[in-house]
Amino acid sequence: MERIDIHPTHTYEGFKLRNGKPFPFGATLVPGGVNFSIFSSQATSCTLVLFKKHAQKPLVEIPFPEEFRIGNVYCMVVFDLDYENLEYGYRMDGPKNFREGHWFDKSKILMDPYAKIIGGRDVWGVTPDWNDIYHHRARIAFDDFDWEDDRPLEIPPSDQIIYEMHVRSFTRHPSSGVKDNHKGTFAGIREKIPYLKELGVNAVELMPIYEFDEFENSRPNPQTGETLYNYWGYSTVGFFAPKAGYAATGKFGMQVDELKSLVKELHKNGIEVILDVVFNHTAEGNEHGPTISFRGIDNKTYYMLTPEGYYYNFSGTGNTLNCNNPVVRGIVLDCLRYWASEYHIDGFRFDLAAILGRDPWGAPLANPPLLESLAFDPILAKCKLIAEAWDAGGLYQVGSFPAYGRWAEWNGKYRDGIRKFLKGDGSVGDAAQRLQGSPDLYAWSGRAPATSINFITAHDGFTMMDLVSYNGKHNEANGENNNDGSNDNDSWNCGWEGPTDDPGINALRHRQIKNAIAMLMVSQGVPMILMGDEVGRTQKGNNNTYCHDNELNWLDWTLLEKNADLYKFFKHCIAFRNAHPVLRNEWHFQNRDYVGSGYADITWHGTQAWNADWSDSCRTIAFMLCGKHAKQGTVADNYIYVAMNMHWQAQWFEIPRLHPGMKWYVFANTGANPSEDSWEPGKEPVLDNQAALLMGDRSVAILVGK
Repeated sequence: MERIDIHPTHTYEGFKLRNGKPFPFGATLVPGGVNFSIFSSQATSCTLVLFKKHAQKPLVEIPFPEEFRIGNVYCMVVFDLDYENLEYGYRMDGPKNFREGHWFDKSKILMDPYAKIIGGRDVWGVTPDWNDIYHHRARIAFDDFDWEDDRPLEIPPSDQIIYEMHVRSFTRHPSSGVKDNHKGTFAGIREKIPYLKELGVNAVELMPIYEFDEFENSRPNPQTGETLYNYWGYSTVGFFAPKAGYAATGKFGMQVDELKSLVKELHKNGIEVILDVVFNHTAEGNEHGPTISFRGIDNKTYYMLTPEGYYYNFSGTGNTLNCNNPVVRGIVLDCLRYWASEYHIDGFRFDLAAILGRDPWGAPLANPPLLESLAFDPILAKCKLIAEAWDAGGLYQVGSFPAYGRWAEWNGKYRDGIRKFLKGDGSVGDAAQRLQGSPDLYAWSGRAPATSINFITAHDGFTMMDLVSYNGKHNEANGENNNDGSNDNDSWNCGWEGPTDDPGINALRHRQIKNAIAMLMVSQGVPMILMGDEVGRTQKGNNNTYCHDNELNWLDWTLLEKNADLYKFFKHCIAFRNAHPVLRNEWHFQNRDYVGSGYADITWHGTQAWNADWSDSCRTIAFMLCGKHAKQGTVADNYIYVAMNMHWQAQWFEIPRLHPGMKWYVFANTGANPSEDSWEPGKEPVLDNQAALLMGDRSVAILVGK
């Protein structure tokens, strides 16, 4: 039987048309043509604008016949298009009234919010043609990628070790060793997979890869004249399209396949892919920003507006997406489903996620429908959902983010508590909570330790090397008079601000970094490492390098040799965590012996065994994990004893006795010489004195009982 939907019913300037389908939104290949579908609740007319790829003038502008509108959706099939060489946009007409929130302007060509490929910024850093009438050009995607048998890895959250990275920064440095045309791209990361595998991480968290405009707010560096960019990309242009400038093949429009190839290869090597996604605002900015898409399509639906028509700004960047409007919820859900199903993405980290729980006027919702929808969505059911549980409007929800049993959180309290303890300021009581997976934040509501994404450093703030090298931020290169970036860093320069040749200070800095990673890797919850911390990457004291496409952000791979001791220590600590399930429990400790081993699952100690000092002035603490309780007693493991001396003087630690026949072995002691400060798991030397351990000042020791 012949299909009837392949026959046009209308013609316009020689183009054959037919009433389209409202779903799915966007441009979709259908038999004989392309189905275009776009929503607007207030537009009075809509026109499809077609371009030949890269052309300055439209090929044709086709008004949607009124009979092609269904509800608030304009939908139309255009037949016989050369869709591989096509770009498209829309013009929309309607009311233009600032106070009422309407910004319709028929003179502007609007990008499809559902565009799967976006042209116009095909090669990173190439100055755009500012006279172009259509800057971000929607293109039509078609799926011919061969995934073979790939699928998301579904690694249990408790077993994850996350490595946060910036796509361009990871391999852009001349020392990266990747092919010249792969530097700073998805293909470059693919070349470095053996490094990630050797390091031992099993998830990479990519800073934003959705299409963004690096030229947004670009300006000269006041110190060097160098161009400052929107480098980090936390300002989305299109939610469905990977950034072309991150693809070595972007100039050929092949960014989709290049990213899919990276995901597939990472999965082959046991590494998940988590995307850092930004749904709190868009690149259209405030009232003075450009009209790219949403503003001209249905401003009042997509953005939170004040009664006077201005943009609410809970993101700190000019506008706030109206995430709990049902239409906006729909696009967020569609977007994440698309990335999970089409790109096999394993999880998402939501930038300023507290915004996603606000109502259209900014008040926090008790039961945010968007967060609930994401938590219970069947396609996202196995995806990791990670919230940055605060926003720039002062809503701080670490420990209280609406979780629905699914959401994990960037644990800002872990970062703050461990930083303070590391420098000798914090309380041992708070550190103990963080090391246990923050049960004070999560256990009361039945949330598992893996709810806590533990981190000490992230892209936002100091690197680990800078955390131990600077007391204050040094952001002058950003051109904002050092007013940007956080002033509250809990950092300590170890006696000298910035680089020094003093061997004692440099040794102390290395020891502090090792102390930090040791604490991170023995903490319950999910550890996250910032790219380059494992080799001592510095941003020269700049804690907000959002605008630099230079060595402030690029990973200098010569550090791998220069700071080989750090890399070895990180690698060993990660391997140690992977080797010991008792460090990766799925539920919080019960502080009792529920398997009959003779020891509680966790016990706390001080310089005296079985006698922890919880006083505010104390700088020493130790704990022992009973291996019989690993994964709630379902698997067998060794015993682990961790002693932390954050005092400025050496201390003797009395070590708890093991069962007869068992001995303590030394996995790590940051107070030892770098050649002997850590060992490969399984090759640890036996501890000479089984009764006590002399801990150097500011040092951490990890023993294995077996």
